[in-house]
Amino acid sequence: MKKSFKLMAVCLAAATMLSMSACGGKNSDESGVSEGSSSLDNIKRNGYITMSTNAEFEPFEYNEGSEIVGIDVEISKKIAEKLGVKLRMNDVAFGALIQEITSGKADFVAAGMTADDDRRKNVDFSDNYFDARQAVIVRLDSDIKEPKDLDGKKVGVQEGTTGDIYCTNEDGSSEIKVASVERYNKGMDAVSDLISGRIDAVVIDDFPADKFVDKNSSKIKKLESMLTEEKYAIAVKKGNTELMELINEVLKEMNESGEMDQILNQYLVKE
Repeated sequence: MKKSFKLMAVCLAAATMLSMSACGGKNSDESGVSEGSSSLDNIKRNGYITMSTNAEFEPFEYNEGSEIVGIDVEISKKIAEKLGVKLRMNDVAFGALIQEITSGKADFVAAGMTADDDRRKNVDFSDNYFDARQAVIVRLDSDIKEPKDLDGKKVGVQEGTTGDIYCTNEDGSSEIKVASVERYNKGMDAVSDLISGRIDAVVIDDFPADKFVDKNSSKIKKLESMLTEEKYAIAVKKGNTELMELINEVLKEMNESGEMDQILNQYLVKE
């Protein structure tokens, strides 16, 4: 009986190992993509694609009532439409967007994000879809007339943005050396502190800067000279070539059809 019991135990153990091995062929990575299945197959099977953004960046993404709208939202809807699925959106802090992809919480990020070398270490980027610039907002009575006048000043930025990187200047490459950097989750919070005199200037992307100034034109203004020029792109998980190629196809179709220009004009033209 003991020999029979041992033999049965060995057989059960072997069967368990084979079962686990078979299951191993269908393991999912952190993004929920099963080995042997493409990322697009999984998206279509789920019936939705998830985009993460930071809805504090008008006109690219912002809240209008209970709905998130903007340029990046329109582009994301076209990506979902191309796949024949629904679009889901996560609204998180800008500094958390890269982690949204690497942790598998999102399939892609569309958030007015600059495709720079530092971010490329963690994600892959689509083709560029917008040329952007970093602007400087100051109070009407400010002695800051040019970007170089930011030297020695207290500057507000939206945390994790290229404006933050430029002003923080950890690598010493920035021409301007500010005295201190105040980081905010929302650009509007930085503008509020500027108006109240708690900081000397705000560095933020050009078109959001226009929106903030339009709403507070009796108190603040935007400098004519820009700090930097950069390009926006859509981020995907590193190595997800299939999704990146589909996004590039959508961007190309939108550019060739004139739809991209229509969307940009819709949101960028001042009212």
